[in-house]
Amino acid sequence: MRASDSGHRPAVASGFRTLVSWAGVASVLIGLFGVAGCRSASAGPGTVRQRVIDVVAAENFWGSIAAQLGGVHARVHSIITNPDADPHSYEPTAADARAVAGANLVLENGIGYDPWVGRLLSADSPLPATIDVGTSLGLTNGANPHRWYNPGDVRAVIETIVRSYRRLDPADGAYFDAKETWFENVALRPYDAAISSVRSRFHGTPVGASESIFSMLAPALGLDLITPASFLKAISEGTDVSASDKQTADRQIMDHAIKIYVYNSQNVTPDVQVQLAEARAAHIPVTTITETLAPAGTTFQTWQTFQLLRIEAALASAASSH
Repeated sequence: MRASDSGHRPAVASGFRTLVSWAGVASVLIGLFGVAGCRSASAGPGTVRQRVIDVVAAENFWGSIAAQLGGVHARVHSIITNPDADPHSYEPTAADARAVAGANLVLENGIGYDPWVGRLLSADSPLPATIDVGTSLGLTNGANPHRWYNPGDVRAVIETIVRSYRRLDPADGAYFDAKETWFENVALRPYDAAISSVRSRFHGTPVGASESIFSMLAPALGLDLITPASFLKAISEGTDVSASDKQTADRQIMDHAIKIYVYNSQNVTPDVQVQLAEARAAHIPVTTITETLAPAGTTFQTWQTFQLLRIEAALASAASSH
């Protein structure tokens, strides 16, 4: 973008150069680009230019939250949006690399969940601002990476995103604060209500699951997840499940030690298929959760609330049949 000159240029005598005041240059740069760290959206004559932070989120669950918190002052692009994609093994494209290179802020999950983001960032100079969710929560590789299924961690990430927005665009700090208040108290209200309802109605209910993605949510719901933790981790990470863990999980189903079975429909391994068949044969209610937004265009809170309502319905069905 170039600033156009107005009026006539003063004549320049031979052997002399025109002196430009640094104050004038600074004024032009500020007018063109606004606050450092964000970009100015194009505007027509007579309108005020709007600062916009370009954000790239590795996954759309964090991208949805970032977009809602940024409002008109953030332009968010999520890389993984296909519900059938596996974020663990995703191979970034040239378009992904270009998006990251042009970002003001990159939002990654970390904790070994999306290591490909680091490879993209390593090719950029200078580096954009980044939020590594795991690092911001004080976690390291080996911890459960599915932090968007932990309501407390979601609240912490919201605060981190807003702090980053305010740092990149301090002039719009009040706007971002207002967005945070709205998101936490209005947008997340059905999500919070669904969590509270399950917790109050079914606290202490023993449940089973296919993998560690549910290990984050079950405690928040007050449910007793009794599937062996090593079984859940192995399925989540794509490693072999031990024979003893299989026997324990199978026995819990056949003995009706669990009241419902929750599985990740985006990761149905042969071991999970066996357990699903066993649960259905034992008339144990089965319900699903997914790793990324489903459908892809929905919001974080709509997706999560829908899943919570299905879990509550499964628990109610189990209680009524018992």
